[in-house]
Amino acid sequence: MAMTKLSIKQASRNSDWLEAMAAIEQIVPFPALKKRAGETLKRIRKATEGRKTAYAWSAGKDSIVLGHLCEQAGITDSMIAVCNLEYPAFMAWVESNKPQGCQVMNSGQDLAWLQKHPNMLFPRNSALTGRWFSIVQHKLQSDYFREHNLDMLLLGRRRADGNYTGKDGLYTNGQGVTRFSPLYDWPHEYILAYIHYHQLTLPPIYQWQDGFVRGTHPWPARTGTTSEKQGWQEVYAIDPGIVEQAADYLPGAAAFLEGVSA
Repeated sequence: MAMTKLSIKQASRNSDWLEAMAAIEQIVPFPALKKRAGETLKRIRKATEGRKTAYAWSAGKDSIVLGHLCEQAGITDSMIAVCNLEYPAFMAWVESNKPQGCQVMNSGQDLAWLQKHPNMLFPRNSALTGRWFSIVQHKLQSDYFREHNLDMLLLGRRRADGNYTGKDGLYTNGQGVTRFSPLYDWPHEYILAYIHYHQLTLPPIYQWQDGFVRGTHPWPARTGTTSEKQGWQEVYAIDPGIVEQAADYLPGAAAFLEGVSA
């Protein structure tokens, strides 16, 4: 039987994820992964039969596994929610790797918006982190659901990350949007195993500092920083151009660049 050891990603170390990925064939043998994937595929087909459905694809590891399973189940429509504050390298990867039939939806937040909402920069509490999800992913998912007259939108949410998934992965919110998370009971290791055995590619964000802990996110929504300066340091290490553009709008970015050039 496969053994699991990874904790909720926000409380884990990136090195733990890398070690698990390196040893994934010992942690999750292929027959165990095949069995769980087959059961989940049946779960998807049963829940979506006779319903108009699509899936939300974030280019994160969970949604990449979800998309691969959905395509096998005949669900080919999908969407991704972004804003104008994404990492350029991430968006380039998305454009080259997004599923066919994936609609890119943009909630519009940009540097001018961030200048007016400086409290949203490098959130250091769960309320502000949740606010980013609310104004980007959740809003655009609801818009897509209504625009396409869906009965159900599939998500890659899992309980192992502390996410609410409803009973058996299914719930309908107060606005009438029904979300189904067929991976709700998957341990982290099975996600890594699926990616490994199916040779699925991941976006560059997982190669950056603490990529598996931070996950996909707009750059100003980067979590885990203890100060604004640390946030700028980490973003600058990924893409100096982001900080250089931000300096025209945010004094913290300008101050950081002055320190770099001093």
